[in-house]
Amino acid sequence: MSLIQLIYASTPFGFDNPTLNQILSVARRNNAHNQITGALICRADLYLQMLEGPRPAVTAQFHRISGDDRHLDVVLISCRDAQTRMFPQWHMKDDPARSWMWTQEQIAAGAVDAASEEDVRAVFARLSSAA
Repeated sequence: MSLIQLIYASTPFGFDNPTLNQILSVARRNNAHNQITGALICRADLYLQMLEGPRPAVTAQFHRISGDDRHLDVVLISCRDAQTRMFPQWHMKDDPARSWMWTQEQIAAGAVDAASEEDVRAVFARLSSAA
């Protein structure tokens, strides 16, 4: 079965810590069952997530996320085959309230749309090295 890495961005709707904790709890349980690993970078103005695992499981998870009303403006940034996982021991690593990527002003001005696939992958590489 082929391994893929999928990265998307979205704008949170109704972001608060209880919502985030619930998302992470459900994601970790479901991802463990579906052999999905990855990371979620979450701020009040941005969800940026990498999902990695078997193609059918990751694709199905992305479709569920795309239809979730807690996510606005879901944008697929990357979906590619991978030889190894960046987050092999994390069913969903969370990186709450980090601001070293982009400021709120940069997000509002379209930083995610302007970023290349490699720019965004570098964000996750940096996060995985801090794991």
